Parts: sequence; structure tokens; C-alpha cells
Amino acid sequence: MSELTHLNKAGEASMVDVSDKPVVLREAVAGGRIRMASDTLDLIEGNSIAKGNVLATARLAGIMAAKKTGELIPLCHPLPITHCEVNFSIPAGRDAIEIVASAKIAARTGVEMEALAAVSVAALTIYDMCKAVDKGMVLEDIRLISKTKREN
Repeated sequence: MSELTHLNKAGEASMVDVSDKPVVLREAVAGGRIRMASDTLDLIEGNSIAKGNVLATARLAGIMAAKKTGELIPLCHPLPITHCEVNFSIPAGRDAIEIVASAKIAARTGVEMEALAAVSVAALTIYDMCKAVDKGMVLEDIRLISKTKREN
């Protein structure tokens, strides 16, 4: 296992110093899902949820979360991301919405927390918008799918 990078020599929480790292192009992709009743999916697809268009709202919430990750997570660097995308799909079993988010940047540090934040907040937004009709929804399997970097 790697050494924890967010601890200083005294074992206290500390922001990692990336000053000496080179600026490189970085991308991270994260995924997750929110399980729900098929009747809830029908309402979402029919744009019949009282709060409005669920997936459009969740997409915007995910993008906004990626942009504000440095404000939400104490030791994350505030990053000027250059792109974020949030996409949804419904599996054949019609028991969930799959969420995949990607974030890109040219920076000295990675952008995986931004992609994970986008997935998490998109799922939370779906939950918030649909909780009146489905009390059994479950957020699950939020994870980093990939991260890449390449020299400019």
C-alpha cells in the first residue's frame, strides 16, 4: 500500500504540495448508479416528476459539483477544470440509472475527485427529485473507472 500523502510528518492532515510537479493533461472517469423501482424510471422518462426534468437537472448538478470540488473536500486543490461531462443510461433490467462522469484539466494534480463528485451529486440530485415517489432508492458502486495523464 502507498504512503498516505495527505498527512504531514506529525501525522496531521495536510494539503499536498504540487508546486514542483509539471502541468500535464489529465482526465478522470467515474461511475456509479442509483437503484430504483421501474415505475420511478417510467416517471423520469415521461418527464412526470413534479420537480421537473430529473436527468437534465442531475447533469447540471454533477457539472456544478465537479467545478466546486475544492470547496467541498477540505484537502482538494481548487482546480479550473476545462471540461466535465455527465451521462446517464438505464440497464436492461430497468432497476437503476447508471451514471458516468468525466473531467479534464491541464494541471499539476489529478482530477479524479471532480469526476467522483460529479457522479455523487448527480445521484443525490436524482434521489432528491424522486424521493417523494420512491423511498427505496439506493446510491451504490460510486467508483473511479480510470485516470490518465499525458504531457502537453
